[in-house]
Amino acid sequence: MIKFPLKLICSLTALIVVKPFSGYSQTAPAELTITRFSGPAITPSPACLAVAPTGEVFVGVDMIGSLGKDPGKGRILKLVDKDNDGKMDEHIEFATVDNPRGIIVMGNQVFVLHTTFSGETGKATGMALVVFEDKDGDGKADGPPKPLIEHLSNTKYIQERGTDHATNGIRMGIDGWIYIAVGDFGFHDATDRSGKKLTMLGGGIVRVRPDGTEMEIFTHGTRNVYDVAIDPYMNVFTRENTNDGGGWNVRFSHHIQSGEYGYPVLFQHFTDEILPALADLGGGSGTGALFMSEPGWPEKYNNVPMMADWGRSMLYIHRVKPDGPTFTQKEEDFIALPQITDLDVDGSGRLYLSAWDGAGYSGSDTIGFVVRAVPNNWSYKAFPDLAKAPVEELVNLLQSASAVARLNASQELLHRGNQQGIAATLKIASNAQLPLYARLAGLYTYAQATGKDGIAALLELTKDPSVKEHALRALADRKGILTDVPEQPFLDALKDPSPRVHAAAIVGLGRLGRIEAAAALLQTKVPASFVAPAKDKEGPHATPNSAIVLPHLAVRALVELNAVDAAVSAINGPNATLALWTLRYMHEEKAVDGLIAAYKQSKDEKLKKQILVTLARLYRKEDAYDASWWWGTRPDSHGPYYKAVLWAGSPVIEKFMKKEATNPARMPLFRDLDARNRMEIAAFAPLKKPETVAAKEPKVDLEKIKSRKGQVGKSSIEDVLLAVKQLKGDAAKGRVLFTNQGCIACHSLSRSEKMKGPFMGQIGSIMNRERIAESILKPNASISQGFATVTVTAKGNKTYVGFITEETATKVVMRDIAGEVYTVNAADILSRKEMKTSMMPTGLANALSYDEFASLVSFLAQQKK
Repeated sequence: MIKFPLKLICSLTALIVVKPFSGYSQTAPAELTITRFSGPAITPSPACLAVAPTGEVFVGVDMIGSLGKDPGKGRILKLVDKDNDGKMDEHIEFATVDNPRGIIVMGNQVFVLHTTFSGETGKATGMALVVFEDKDGDGKADGPPKPLIEHLSNTKYIQERGTDHATNGIRMGIDGWIYIAVGDFGFHDATDRSGKKLTMLGGGIVRVRPDGTEMEIFTHGTRNVYDVAIDPYMNVFTRENTNDGGGWNVRFSHHIQSGEYGYPVLFQHFTDEILPALADLGGGSGTGALFMSEPGWPEKYNNVPMMADWGRSMLYIHRVKPDGPTFTQKEEDFIALPQITDLDVDGSGRLYLSAWDGAGYSGSDTIGFVVRAVPNNWSYKAFPDLAKAPVEELVNLLQSASAVARLNASQELLHRGNQQGIAATLKIASNAQLPLYARLAGLYTYAQATGKDGIAALLELTKDPSVKEHALRALADRKGILTDVPEQPFLDALKDPSPRVHAAAIVGLGRLGRIEAAAALLQTKVPASFVAPAKDKEGPHATPNSAIVLPHLAVRALVELNAVDAAVSAINGPNATLALWTLRYMHEEKAVDGLIAAYKQSKDEKLKKQILVTLARLYRKEDAYDASWWWGTRPDSHGPYYKAVLWAGSPVIEKFMKKEATNPARMPLFRDLDARNRMEIAAFAPLKKPETVAAKEPKVDLEKIKSRKGQVGKSSIEDVLLAVKQLKGDAAKGRVLFTNQGCIACHSLSRSEKMKGPFMGQIGSIMNRERIAESILKPNASISQGFATVTVTAKGNKTYVGFITEETATKVVMRDIAGEVYTVNAADILSRKEMKTSMMPTGLANALSYDEFASLVSFLAQQKK
């Protein structure tokens, strides 16, 4: 046994348990100075933060965490650094809220996204975007918040699971919209301030005006997106994750308005139809996001998206490079911080970052901190009190090199409604001598201030190539004025040489709602890359494809216009590919009739096959979402639907396809269409193959293993962790132990293996050695997302205990502690309860020596696929 001095053990144990801030500045760029701003005594479990332009830091303390369910543990704190030395001098409890997930500070208003609870039952009632006011400037909210959007998540699953896949970060763009990151719980009947209701199955980005009106979906098809970064040119970026390949990989995405990103039903086998992410970055868990654009920062760390990753304990920079209407990217390590959750910057260039620091999935009242990062040559420069600033100063700030200054000046000008200031914003937008970021700040401020009265000026700005894209966006941005906006500038812009202008024109035509535009949209060229993945192969869902953006947006616009007749008329013409792509989403009987008629008319066998592909896709449709169900953390992602149902056009399609399949030579095509689209037409069922004997998986008696006594079992967890820090271990020996200790029964190492429990093939890219060791020794302390033990009772007096390995609308597949797999029909399930303890027993490593345990940890730490 390795022995350590008692004093060293005590001091190192304190480091392990409390994890104080120490040495993290050494992992940041040398050009930065990092100071500890606040510690766990004030800011435990910091889930989010936002900074006023004047430097006050608002921190969302969340001691419920992502899986906790007990209210009364959250608050918004206002922290003040009076002497600007990088350390908090004063803190005030601004407001009490549970599960704060996003904050925006704008003047005397503080917008907060959080979980709501019933005062009577203590149960979650949903999520809400609210606004607090502090008109008297005492640092405390004047009273209860004003709801802007209510029911902005799935109440049933927040109650059952907690706020882990719910709605998260919020950020305001220079266009004045609040952009909201929605996890794949989605929401049903979210209601904005005007009474408008909206439902979304799955995740994406929603936006709303600061007064809580005009709520709408911006993009759709992401998994657990936590926050958004918005640049001065209204490019929106996220770092969200997926469950493809069995692990939780991170994707970096550029969000283009109206885009479909595919999770979970299109992003594997229907990737030809989606806007792909810009990169699959391997294991991790994206959290806070910010586009840094502040003049005091070093050039190489400025004008870049900065994206936090909780799983990797790292703040990343993504070097984005224009690529047609979208981008390519390159990821770089930037600042290491333990389980970083959020970041924001003030008007003086001070960057603040919050660290969860191991507070667990249910939060902690003793762990978590906030740091400040500034360039080494930084000096404090007071940001003006905008409420007292003259209009001339606000106009000057609107032209500042600081994105923080421009946004806050814009909002103050809008708040005042001063005609002199509004006139000045148009002058800024029209001044070709100014930087583009300043012109756009003027343009979007003017558009918001004038509404339909500003249409003529915006139309004039569409003649200026530098701002044409944004003038078009602003013209189609607010649905309340669209009846007064002519479509001709948008139609003309479809021929513009700039792909970004072309994209804005397409999106705008979809928003204008003029069916006359359908013919022009159908002429959008479809590239050769529009190819479905090979059978049962995962497509390139995270490979940049700028050529697919314009046709994708055209399809979304045509669907928004419900251009069924135009699409049907184009089937036998030169625009057939885009027309058939569009018709895949049009579950209307006249679409089916039109497809069948076009098929009978055509002599082109290739075209006829594509018509059959479209009909097969239309055979079923997604069931209406009522929030009574969710696809879970490991959904069936075969596609094209999750909970598919038949509809009025299904019998017509089935009859027609059966007739066409009477030729035996064509039956393989119909079998493939049936399997790919999950039509489940009996006549097209696959031929039965001879049964093969499945390879037996190792059966492991975990209870027997855990009862063995050895060196690890006789030591304290702290001593074992200290030993692992000192011992390198033998990774080759660790591989053998991975099997012998029963790990292989519940964990896969390769994506080619059948997924079991938490995927270990990339654990080394997510956790360091200490965290891997701790998760083995204390499995109940941090249960991996999606692998809580579940007890299911079913008809026939049956009970199953295990974790969910696959879930569809019709079945649940479970794996128990011995590695046995069970399939339970969803219709037979009587109850389903998630346990608070891990299925992995404590003590599985008790029989090991320190050296053996270190070897197992070393082996796992090398798994970085």
